Amino acid sequence: MRHERSQTKTIVTLGPACSNKEVLRQMFMEGVDVCRLNFSHGSHKDHLANIQNILELDKELNANVAVLADLQGPKLRIGEFKEAYVVLKEGDVVSFVTQECYCTQDRLYMTYKNFPKDVKIDEYILIDDGKIRLKVLSTNQDDEVKAVVLNGGKLSSKKGVNLPDTQVSLPCLTEKDLADLHFALDHGVDWIALSFVRNANDVKELKRIIKERGKEVSVVAKIEKPEALDDIDRIIDVADAIMIARGDLGVEVSFDKVPIIQKDIIKKCIEQATPVIVATQMMESMITNFEPTRAEATDVANAVVDGADALMLSGETSVGKYPIEAIRNMQKIIDYTEENGFEYNRKIEHNDIKRFLADSMCDAARKLTDRTKAHAIITFTHSGYSAFRISSYRPKASLFVFTQNRVLLRRMSLVWGVRSYLMEKTGNADESIQFTIDYLKGRNLIRERDIVVHIGSIPLDEKGKTNMVKLSFA
Repeated sequence: MRHERSQTKTIVTLGPACSNKEVLRQMFMEGVDVCRLNFSHGSHKDHLANIQNILELDKELNANVAVLADLQGPKLRIGEFKEAYVVLKEGDVVSFVTQECYCTQDRLYMTYKNFPKDVKIDEYILIDDGKIRLKVLSTNQDDEVKAVVLNGGKLSSKKGVNLPDTQVSLPCLTEKDLADLHFALDHGVDWIALSFVRNANDVKELKRIIKERGKEVSVVAKIEKPEALDDIDRIIDVADAIMIARGDLGVEVSFDKVPIIQKDIIKKCIEQATPVIVATQMMESMITNFEPTRAEATDVANAVVDGADALMLSGETSVGKYPIEAIRNMQKIIDYTEENGFEYNRKIEHNDIKRFLADSMCDAARKLTDRTKAHAIITFTHSGYSAFRISSYRPKASLFVFTQNRVLLRRMSLVWGVRSYLMEKTGNADESIQFTIDYLKGRNLIRERDIVVHIGSIPLDEKGKTNMVKLSFA
């Protein structure tokens, strides 16, 4: 039997460790809500095989697991070595060149062609998530930069490069990103994640392209650049969801700032009813170990307590030895924390009201639920707006979404507390309300005489005009 969904959702990254359909099936049974395709790795053929497996399992298990396509973005990398690795030592002087060649101990090919024009003397170069640190000595402004090694170590092919002090003159979407984006849109993904977002205009540009393609796909803005923190309120406002990508973020800004940045962003997202994902190194030891460390378990639980919509696993499931155990252990931590660790019902007031009538009705439904101690909130929606809004209150009551919009079924799997169902036909309001009650009672999700609150529009096929709240007994 598939794990009953928790309020906090889980995202797993697909890769060689779970490319087998039967392994993925077991992960679905452990409670996966969203599958992430990481376009920094793998071919379109690999990603298509994963999409097909997800769709087949969705149908077989009636799971509504969403697909998240994560674009690589303007990620800087060094080239390839002929050797397995080299060792850079403190005090070594290394040349970064933009003419393609094999890397050596004193000469590294940099894939970023404008690197010599953008960097300045005394700026830092960080390689492999900051494990190796260098300082710029000189640049010829054309094709070569010299830097001294401050902190050395083993270095292998294609490691990522971060430039925390440098304004990088790259577009938010590279040629590779555009090719990957069109592939993802052609194959019906539910969410697109934009890497290395710098400001709200980057998100708007991606949304413009998606709109031009005539697709209904939601956008996740990944926060991993210092510039994004300066424009965070506008980014939250224009994005459909936010990902706190702590790997690159913890390299681009000082690591000691990341915990408070994470908490602040989660708080802002909840206040603006924008789903928020916490990602990277949540249970990284499980790439090689069968259990997480106690610090990792605490990290997961703290993200749940803070109210994150979803938590994401990366290498733990894509290349780790224990992909099934990783999702099982994360789900155990989430379940225990939700049952024992936190009072979810927050007295949030949404001050920035975008849709006065709909927002007022959602607020009324929340307060009515609190007053009556209702067991469930049942939402009729086409766009998902009312569900996002009510979810942001983090209610005690279960949140069930009924929609005629098939696109919405999987997309809502990322949103805190939401369970969504297809409602193919609507009658009048009373008939539709009774249908949802019978449907949920038939699945033992509510019981006879439970108090339920319905929210939607009258007439029910009216889109974007939430104007009805009703209190009922099941």
